[in-house]
Amino acid sequence: MYYELYIDVLFLINFMMDSLLLLAVKKVLRCPVKNGRVFVGGGLGAALTCVLVALPLPAVVKFPAFYVGVAGIMIVVGLDIRVGRRFWKALGLLYVSAFLMEGMLRILRPWVRTGSLFFAAAVPVYYLMCGIWRFLTRLRKEEERLCEVVLQVGPEKYRMHALLDTGNGLTDPVSGEPVSVIDPACAQKMLEKERTDTGVRYIPYRTVSGEGVMPVFRAEQMEIFLSGEKGEFRMQRPIIGICEGHISGQEEYQMILNPDVLTC
Repeated sequence: MYYELYIDVLFLINFMMDSLLLLAVKKVLRCPVKNGRVFVGGGLGAALTCVLVALPLPAVVKFPAFYVGVAGIMIVVGLDIRVGRRFWKALGLLYVSAFLMEGMLRILRPWVRTGSLFFAAAVPVYYLMCGIWRFLTRLRKEEERLCEVVLQVGPEKYRMHALLDTGNGLTDPVSGEPVSVIDPACAQKMLEKERTDTGVRYIPYRTVSGEGVMPVFRAEQMEIFLSGEKGEFRMQRPIIGICEGHISGQEEYQMILNPDVLTC
């Protein structure tokens, strides 16, 4: 049994797919290279693939040459990533993107039977894949900013989830200290149980939607437990603001931390 292979069709398909995959990895890693260089890397990868297919090499040689050699050369030439951890990260992303794109194209295969329709389907699949990568990247970054906080108000301690938000620059105009914001439902529970004077007062704030005043109070202590190996932080007498509405629509967290509390 033998197969008839058209080398020009093989090159064209591999050139398109390799270029799209390199463009996806470029977007994820934010590589500062021009698209022209990416297409050169895709063309070189397609040419090397055709050469390896044509040569009568044993499988033990072709396998690493295909899956490490050609892909590595594509990354070096197309993305200008040569050595180190970033290279292996790019290689992993390249194969994850390839599996993702292949899976989406397999779903479309019953409706894409001709070569021209296949090429037309590959481009929107690429944009869909980039959208999935952006969503996963945004989700991962948000999860990294989530942490646990133990807030002591009077003798009681309250454990809650918090979001470390770099956009929260609220400070107390009197002391200049950073202000973290808490959900009103949590604040109500804390202040109802607290019998001593919490010194609730109001400070002005400004957002993109307008200006207003926010009630704030001082807690006894705040412990912050960051995700991973980023450590723990403890702050005495932090200033806590009470938000007007719910902080998180799906109640994923109950507090928005001012990042300056980590340097106090």
